[in-house]
Amino acid sequence: MRLSHTIRAACLGLLAAGCGLGQAAEPVTIESLLHEMIDRAALARFPEPAYVGKQASSYDRDSVSPQEQRSWYANWDRSQFVRIEEKEGRKEYVMMDEAGPGAIVHVWATWHGPGGGPFSDGTLRVYIDGNETPAIEGKASEVIDKGLLAGPPLSEGVSPKTEYAQQGHNLYLPIPYAKHCKVTYSTDVPVDQGARKGEALYYQINYRTYGKDVSVESFSMERLKAAAQTVEAVNKQLAAGGREPQDDWTTQDVAAEIAPGGSSEPIRIQGPGAIRSLECRVSAADVEQALRSTVVEISFDGERTVWCPIGEFCGAGYKPRNFKTWYTAASDDGRLSCAWVMPFEREAVITLHNLGDQPVQIAEGKIRQSDWTWDGRSMHFHANWRQLTEVDTGGKKEMTGENAFDVNYVTATGQGVYVGDTLTIMNGAAAWWGEGDEKIFVDGEEFPSHFGTGTEDYYGYAWCRPEYFTAPFHAQPEGGGNLAGGYSVNDRYRSLDAIPFTKSLKFDMELWHWADTKVNFAPATFWYGRPGATSNVKPDPKTAALPVARERTDIVPVFRVKGAIEGESLKVVECTGGRTEAQHAGFGWSGEAQLWWMDGKAGDLLVLQFPVEKAGRHKVSAALTKAVDYAIVEVSVNDGPAKKFDRFNEGVAHDLVELGTFDLAKGANRLNVKIVGENPKAVHRRMFGLDYLKVE
Repeated sequence: MRLSHTIRAACLGLLAAGCGLGQAAEPVTIESLLHEMIDRAALARFPEPAYVGKQASSYDRDSVSPQEQRSWYANWDRSQFVRIEEKEGRKEYVMMDEAGPGAIVHVWATWHGPGGGPFSDGTLRVYIDGNETPAIEGKASEVIDKGLLAGPPLSEGVSPKTEYAQQGHNLYLPIPYAKHCKVTYSTDVPVDQGARKGEALYYQINYRTYGKDVSVESFSMERLKAAAQTVEAVNKQLAAGGREPQDDWTTQDVAAEIAPGGSSEPIRIQGPGAIRSLECRVSAADVEQALRSTVVEISFDGERTVWCPIGEFCGAGYKPRNFKTWYTAASDDGRLSCAWVMPFEREAVITLHNLGDQPVQIAEGKIRQSDWTWDGRSMHFHANWRQLTEVDTGGKKEMTGENAFDVNYVTATGQGVYVGDTLTIMNGAAAWWGEGDEKIFVDGEEFPSHFGTGTEDYYGYAWCRPEYFTAPFHAQPEGGGNLAGGYSVNDRYRSLDAIPFTKSLKFDMELWHWADTKVNFAPATFWYGRPGATSNVKPDPKTAALPVARERTDIVPVFRVKGAIEGESLKVVECTGGRTEAQHAGFGWSGEAQLWWMDGKAGDLLVLQFPVEKAGRHKVSAALTKAVDYAIVEVSVNDGPAKKFDRFNEGVAHDLVELGTFDLAKGANRLNVKIVGENPKAVHRRMFGLDYLKVE
């Protein structure tokens, strides 16, 4: 990374954790933390000054012990607070209340939701060092991602293609405090614990706590204004990716053809030194299989610490997708790179193994390296990978969490720092796979110091959304499998919110699926460890060599009605109100999906186009969904007579109704749906759902 003159100047005289330059002499400040954020080498030394990384979140407070199975998976992970305070005639819901010195280093939140229920985008306040006047005050959206404190990517929502109300919102601007920090939320909308009725606020706040003797310069809006030049420079660095080699680095070109079942010649680099980046292009007849079955193995100073499929090692999974984070990147043509700093004292040995049955070409490879002063804080880089293959999700769990279970990403022992992970999943059902929460136990904790609110929340987004996004510290290179079933990849990387441990770190993620199905669930984890640190995840060449699942039907059969014309496949010709989309869920629909029309009003018209192979007289039937929020509709074919159907029902169900017999033309014909009212008992969403048509 080539630092700008502004950043280089900011680095001078800063503490060791920020710059890696000797002992900390200056206080922790906004500027020092920002520099530490973009100094990849800082992660490779155990923090100085030392800190403890923790998380405050809206996790369900009924979760108290892993020994209590039902409550451990309690899932009302929203509008849960430390306490409620009365101040100046308003209620302030306390999200975090922690003694310093410390710093908030990441805030994630979402407060709207896909159902359009009650929300207010309430007021977020941050009180520093016991002051009664908040240092930060504004709408949650303004504070976290609309520029009150910083612009993108330090402050932004994801994905830009996602409707704003369903985005996850991330703030990475550090907020240091010398003595104390309290974060509160207030709103005019009713709030109840768990948001069973009232406003739903999901949040996660990652923060550091330093030792009492560490000097911290507290945040204020005036201090932020003074740091504006540094904030702007760091934002530019993060947005650009910061991968330019520095003048004192050396580059080694690499190319290899690896036979099936073979390995590359080991590349040996003498130390002391540090690998600064790795990049290459992977070519094969079947690139997807090659990205999984080609494994990176690296040993540092005689200890193997990296064993990971090359696609996951670079955050891409096994389907080439174009994305870039601060640490990893990939492109559609199989180019991969990573920018983790990997120091060693004596020697690094890099080997690629081809576990597949096809030749694999490694082209345009580059290993960039530099000198490194090995000391008592230097750490080796670790990358571990495992896959639960065609694991049974255990059945639908509703909100109770019954039958949910924890998947251990990794358990590390020794001294080190946890810095991120990539999750690759093949989802066997058209339903959300990631309802579960992360639970991270540090140094033998009985209760995790990090307890999350949902897998997608951990990865920076929200509401199960499938849209692509890429940002410095979180990415979704592919999300198509989230609701439709199939393949998804999520990345979460850490800088200021890295998690140090002195004895051990255990990372569990709940596997909680909305449907009873099977999934391939493959986490790759990244961490640094002092020499001798180990993990419980061992190399698994047998699993890495398995044929990759390309579609969900590779791991579980999908029910389809014979001869059905799937509703979700039909072209929408006209829609005069509301919105339509393909809805994927486990309600027994053919193809596990339906065409979903919602939020129209009486008189609105939906026109769909369906194909007919041969002109003539045909009977047309429609499989229609019914539920508590569905409308009364009239349905007709072409210009034929309409039939009326009241689709209100206390639960979700569907049935096949006959529309009539018609003279249909070869090619395109029309299905017309008109909203004419709603049942007095119905929830006012005026929905319509078409599972499939039968034309006989």
